[in-house]
Amino acid sequence: MNPRRYLILLAIVFSASVGDVLLSVGMKQIGAIHASRWFDLFVALSNPFVALGIVCLLVFFASYLTALSWADLTYVLPATSVGYIVVALLSKFWLHENVTTSRWLGIILISAGVGFVANGPSLTKHPKARG
Repeated sequence: MNPRRYLILLAIVFSASVGDVLLSVGMKQIGAIHASRWFDLFVALSNPFVALGIVCLLVFFASYLTALSWADLTYVLPATSVGYIVVALLSKFWLHENVTTSRWLGIILISAGVGFVANGPSLTKHPKARG
């Protein structure tokens, strides 16, 4: 796999992780939104953390589409699951959330399992259709 593809995978991991954390910061500033006041979601868009989080998630989506154009979903999704570790680290050190030992253990188990899945080829070779 060439370096550009690794950069795309890194863009997926970091843009999704940072985007999710920014959304969390913004929504904690706004407070609870209830189904009866769903239009408050539009007010949330004016929060700079929410807006920047959405921009990061748009970068994630564009990178994700790019990766899926050259690799199987069963390769891309596991390869980007290191984002679980990034989110946990950002949540602990930026949001000051309590990441318990059991959560860390779960993240380690998920990451280890992903290592088994991601060891295969990035793209399935399909036989040419006979016409």
